[in-house]
Amino acid sequence: MSHSPQPLGAPVVRREGRDKVTGRARYAAEHTGPALLHGWIVPATVPSGRVTAIRTADALALPGVHTVLTHDNAPKLNEPDDPILAVLQNDRVPHRGWPVALVLAESTEAARAGAAAVHVEYSSTAHDVVLTVDHAGLRVPDEANGGFPGLRERGDAGAAFDAAPVRIDAAYTLGGLHNHPMEPHASTAVWEDGHLTVHDSSQGSSTVRDTLVQALGLGQDAVTVVSEHVGGGFGSKGTPRPQVVLAAMAARHTGLPVTLALPRRYMAAIVGHRAPTLQRVRLGAGRDGVLTSVSHEVVTQTSRIKEFVEQAAVPARIMYASPHSRTAHLVVPLDVPSPSWMRAPGEASGMYALESAMDELANALGMDPVELRLRNEPRTEPDSGLPFSSRNLARCLTEGARLFGWQGRDPQPATREEGPWLIGTGVASATYPVLVSKSAASAHAAPDGSYRIGVNATDIGTGARTVLAQIAASVLEAPPEDVTIDIGNSDLPTAPLAGGSSGTASWGSAVHKASTALRARLAEHGGTLPPEGVTVTADTGEETEQEPPYSRHAFGAHFAEVAVDSLTGEVRVRRLLGVYAAGRILNSRTARSQFIGGMVMGLGMALTEGSTMDPVFGDYTESDLASYHVPSCADVPDVQAHWIDEEDPHLNPMGSKGIGEIGIVGTAAAIGNAVRHATGARLRELPLTPDKVLPYLP
Repeated sequence: MSHSPQPLGAPVVRREGRDKVTGRARYAAEHTGPALLHGWIVPATVPSGRVTAIRTADALALPGVHTVLTHDNAPKLNEPDDPILAVLQNDRVPHRGWPVALVLAESTEAARAGAAAVHVEYSSTAHDVVLTVDHAGLRVPDEANGGFPGLRERGDAGAAFDAAPVRIDAAYTLGGLHNHPMEPHASTAVWEDGHLTVHDSSQGSSTVRDTLVQALGLGQDAVTVVSEHVGGGFGSKGTPRPQVVLAAMAARHTGLPVTLALPRRYMAAIVGHRAPTLQRVRLGAGRDGVLTSVSHEVVTQTSRIKEFVEQAAVPARIMYASPHSRTAHLVVPLDVPSPSWMRAPGEASGMYALESAMDELANALGMDPVELRLRNEPRTEPDSGLPFSSRNLARCLTEGARLFGWQGRDPQPATREEGPWLIGTGVASATYPVLVSKSAASAHAAPDGSYRIGVNATDIGTGARTVLAQIAASVLEAPPEDVTIDIGNSDLPTAPLAGGSSGTASWGSAVHKASTALRARLAEHGGTLPPEGVTVTADTGEETEQEPPYSRHAFGAHFAEVAVDSLTGEVRVRRLLGVYAAGRILNSRTARSQFIGGMVMGLGMALTEGSTMDPVFGDYTESDLASYHVPSCADVPDVQAHWIDEEDPHLNPMGSKGIGEIGIVGTAAAIGNAVRHATGARLRELPLTPDKVLPYLP
């Protein structure tokens, strides 16, 4: 029996939850069958050079080993659009960890043993893996990630800074950070009657299909990519990674199904990461706290084979009013793994520096840091001059301060103690752009009164199935349980990937449009359906063709309370509170989960997550979860997420903004600012591990 419709915003329980906790949900490496071969990569052990010889006889002599693919015998690819996918195509080694061979065997254990028995000889060349602010190879790129100009200038920021009565000039360091989803990157590939089917752990199977079609020289109808259940991604699965190309190549070469799941220790070199950044922020202000000059310069690195520039200076272009501004990126190619997207690329890195500098300015002025931010609210977007479609940062700050109990805060640092613990509080702002891409969807009405929606969305743990069902149900005026959602298959109507906090807006707009068209068609039928039911399709090409004349962003405010052990330097976060302005919240349960998840990830960024580039070997030393420390439940005692009701008619039919990433954006800065308040010491390099904190304590 159907229940009454539930409005958008209701805390509808995610529909795949039971399948996940009972093990019925099958992930990419679990679609196995008879005659399956397991793959294991042989990674390069030099940071730069060429392979001069590969001896595979010892590996092939091991029980269960079937084949060893190298650049000498692997199928040749059309040059992929993404150079990180040109694996086993030549003898070049662009960085340590690059795949130089693939062993295929009857079991994972045999494949791993075979990989250990492959002998590779190299001709090494000099390598450069150390990022410095004065590196001779630095240059300003035309564009940073997202298509943003590498350099933007308004007025004369240098002269205005020099003339300002109050100035902050500070450098902030953020090392490499790594996406560590619970499910490693994995692919299972099967060729059958000329058709390739791939189960891939991906944030967008349409993108994976198009990549395989191009690289393998196939027709689009000859490839199906399925990403039905995906165990997290955080950006690292946003574009295809080498394992999917290797699995497809191996299945074509052997004529047998192949599954390839990356060991976690190989992921740091293969699946992308947040690039390290060396940032300098200069703020000039009057004694009233009003900014007159904002400069943000970001130095970062990319690999030799692919340019990716973390757009960390971009948030400073839209956050605060200032007549003079200079925001610049500088990048140098090094012999390192290719960086890529990691949750809130640009915003997470850049806002750590900007919001730390704003706190330093507040301290220099003797002004409350919330008040400082309120005094610098822009009327229009500073960079473009466009009006904001909605901007409720001030409401987030004031409401967050009320909920957190900020008003009673003693602004003096290092004054509150509880035994050996030094207690402090901090605040930071957050922003994330509203992004949307063209999507298509189908909507079907069956004679029994049920509905079926098809859209190649991807649910990476965010609850996409549930929210899309709610959107369709709200249009069709039906209970969500009467709506079946088909996602995660490239044979479905084409949709963009889950990334940039744009999934729900993009897919949901198409689902809304298709459902609206279906409802109109049903009205024409007068309630009488043919036996096969009624199906309509729609896409949002027209709606996404032109950018609206608005600056569209979500905003938020983070508040943190920390306790610092004066004897050990350990930092514990006692409370985290976030308040967000993100349009209409479509499911309060899944939204809260996303906000809190981002904040916990920001806590890791602030306190525990760090990755060290080994200058001798050219690889990241923290390559497993024993050494790369993500927060555990014990690290996160009290995290609260709130939001304000925000109506914005300039977004999409649902009135929603993306929420997957904004939770991480200001968290690290809020925690860092709280540590400064607790100790009186300003530390400008993350993570704030005890060894860094202790020297500054009495």
